[in-house]
Amino acid sequence: MTSEVLALILQCTFLLTALVLRTLLHYARTGTTGLRVLSKSSLVQRMSVALLVAGGAASLAAAPVQGRGDMTPLFESGITLYVGLCVAVAGIVLVLVAQEYMRDSWRIGVDTRERTTLISTGPFRYVRNPIFSGMLMFWAGIALMVPNVLAIGGLLMAFVGIEGHVRHVEEPYLLRTHGAEYRRYAARTGRLLPGIGRLK
Repeated sequence: MTSEVLALILQCTFLLTALVLRTLLHYARTGTTGLRVLSKSSLVQRMSVALLVAGGAASLAAAPVQGRGDMTPLFESGITLYVGLCVAVAGIVLVLVAQEYMRDSWRIGVDTRERTTLISTGPFRYVRNPIFSGMLMFWAGIALMVPNVLAIGGLLMAFVGIEGHVRHVEEPYLLRTHGAEYRRYAARTGRLLPGIGRLK
């Protein structure tokens, strides 16, 4: 099996489990999809989500484009194929575990009219945004498996979108909603990596 086929299988697995099945499960539990990106969202939220979606789409296209020979890899993937595979699978697992810890508080996007429970257990004990951490791990793994400009550009776009969303949408919302409780939690946990990005 080529690296392109393997990367495409992982991409489809990620989309099916972390987005489609999670949305259906959330709907079965709560009667809502959990999708808030189309609600009365701010310009910053729409822009950051657009960057995230564009990055994910670029990453998804990277494997078939390289497989057809339309784009050459930046370096030959030898050991990086297996490292990338491990990183991508670990990213999927982290996303799914973090989603399950969120339970009914899981959302895609922020609706400022809602108040959800502040989750600080499981992977949330170490980082405030483990779903985003897992997504970036996944796309980094794909970029190692199919190391072309599209995959690396997609990873960078997704990172910028996630940083913008977390810093300018989610954190202000959580500070307004949970106040001192969130401030204490954010002071001891990192934003995307343990210990990095703690709020003062």
